[in-house]
Amino acid sequence: MTPPPPAHVEPYVRVLGPDLAFEFLMRFGGAELYLSPTPQGRSEVERLIGAERVADLAALDLPRRVPTAKPWLAAVLKTRGLSHAKIATTLHTTDVTVRGWLSPRPSADPRQGSLI
Repeated sequence: MTPPPPAHVEPYVRVLGPDLAFEFLMRFGGAELYLSPTPQGRSEVERLIGAERVADLAALDLPRRVPTAKPWLAAVLKTRGLSHAKIATTLHTTDVTVRGWLSPRPSADPRQGSLI
């Protein structure tokens, strides 16, 4: 089961589904992209997700820079059975960072929900 996405990733998951959103973010996270409302079949994005989904994302008026969403990507990789070390190498970060993303953090106020 895929973990719920954070708010800035949710539009991608809603349009693409969790698996394709994962692939999209792994390939284009951090990049500045123009998503055409009328794709012409020439972009790498369109080859990955298809013209209809490119147009659907373009209609959402998302920021031009695709989020990296590494904490969510790490959580998805963990559900797929990868070790912290393998997640770290896949996401080009350290195992210490991955453990921080994946470990539950107590909040200062027990009534305060997690932002991750």
